[in-house]
Amino acid sequence: MERLEKTVHAIERILFFPVFLLMIACLYGVFRVVPNEVTMGVVQRIFYFHVPSAWVAFLGFFIVFVASILYLATRNRTWDTLAHAAAELGVLFCAIVLFTGPIWARPAWGTWWTWEARLTTTLVLELVFVAYLILRSQAETPEQGARLCAVTGIVGFLDVPLIYFSVKIWRGHHPIVFKAGGGEGLEPVMLKVFLLCMLTMTLFFTLLVCLRFRLGLLQEALAEAREREGLPGA
Repeated sequence: MERLEKTVHAIERILFFPVFLLMIACLYGVFRVVPNEVTMGVVQRIFYFHVPSAWVAFLGFFIVFVASILYLATRNRTWDTLAHAAAELGVLFCAIVLFTGPIWARPAWGTWWTWEARLTTTLVLELVFVAYLILRSQAETPEQGARLCAVTGIVGFLDVPLIYFSVKIWRGHHPIVFKAGGGEGLEPVMLKVFLLCMLTMTLFFTLLVCLRFRLGLLQEALAEAREREGLPGA
């Protein structure tokens, strides 16, 4: 476990400054480079934060899905620690999606919220993983919490592909991004900034997962040490 903790720490140090510089570049690109979108105007710039946040939230829940399967197969607590870290950050970024979505929806739809298919299934996803975190905190033993959360994480992830295909299945009307001069699709400069934001958010999310995962490993090591010494709080 000590070797794994050092490896994760090394990844953190590698990512820290590139992520910092990329975030500055993204802010410059979003607020100084890209033109206003033709139909929604300046509020469309939320798109550059909203979509990457959704992507990393789904990525986090995918990590939960894979790590939960590996935990159930091996009973190795390291997988459960990784799943827990990814779940917390997935909930955080999904909350950002649910917060920025209405700000974007208001000028696009004329309302802050509608029970449109993609919004509803995204809210369901958030609630499932909030329940995941509550379930872990309420379990009688860490092993019970890990086992129940693994099952919840696997089942909960099944909502992610449903969100992706919800617009086609239920003919939703999620906002479409238009070019600055009209027509569907992104302008080349908008696409470049969007891809930069996607890369930056992915690396930022990876950095946060590493930090939270390493904290979880240290907490596990502390709990084991307390148990060996027979100290309270083990």
